[in-house]
Amino acid sequence: MSITLEQAEAAIKAAKQKAEELGTLMNIAVIDAGVNLTAFARMDGAWLGSIDISIKKAKTARFFNMNTGDIGALSQPGGPLYNIEHSNNGLISFPGGVLIKNEKGDIIGAIGVSGSTVENDHAVAVAGAEAL
Repeated sequence: MSITLEQAEAAIKAAKQKAEELGTLMNIAVIDAGVNLTAFARMDGAWLGSIDISIKKAKTARFFNMNTGDIGALSQPGGPLYNIEHSNNGLISFPGGVLIKNEKGDIIGAIGVSGSTVENDHAVAVAGAEAL
């Protein structure tokens, strides 16, 4: 099972609403369970450099089935995943990538958000993921 376009658009809508509440501009990427880009939105004025980061955050979360902040904790110097960000044509190992699950708890995709502090990125990603 994988996320549908309708679900991905709902996740983006919820994420955009959270970004507006926080007063920030975001790039928001939603991928399906097969790591294919399903939907993307760049809020007017959001950083151009964050487009790639948002997509990579979503992919990173799905590649390893964990939030990117969790991967970051494991990839610090001396950690078991140190330097993992150099694999898979580049991963992002800081917060803002979150898994999307269905009502049964199955992973159906992921959302990646970039454009502000990592705390805001994570909060916006969670809002998008929880919209489903």
